[in-house]
Amino acid sequence: MEIFTLLEAIEDVLENCKTLPFSNKRIVDKDEILDIVREIRLKLPDDLKQAKWVREERNRIIQEAKKEGEDIVKEAENRIIAMIDEHEITKKAYDEKQKIIEGANEMARQMSEGTKEYADNILAEIENTILVLKSNISAAQATVEDAANTIKNNRNELK
Repeated sequence: MEIFTLLEAIEDVLENCKTLPFSNKRIVDKDEILDIVREIRLKLPDDLKQAKWVREERNRIIQEAKKEGEDIVKEAENRIIAMIDEHEITKKAYDEKQKIIEGANEMARQMSEGTKEYADNILAEIENTILVLKSNISAAQATVEDAANTIKNNRNELK
């Protein structure tokens, strides 16, 4: 910044000027100091504009950083919500899977019991049929034996 250079020039003028004898007072070239002050006045608006621009740019950068930070926080919150939802969906799917497995196991148990009952009924019918056949065979055997005895007796009478 040129203003700092001009201020240093004023300091140099003050340090290099002559002093009054027996005092701390100095003799300064009024025109030289006034010229430097005028230059400062001319340069000051540009430097102020630049300083204002720097301040505004700083504020803009801070606002952008705040907005970006807020966006990051919102995105993180949304991802957390999504992960929670995903976790809930996964938990519900697991619970539903358990219900389906339990239902399938119950259905398999009922089918197994039904199958055993059906097989038992068929075997009972077969057993009854066999008992009837055995009874009929016994009756037929008795009839055949009676017929054989009758034939044998009839043959004996013929002799």
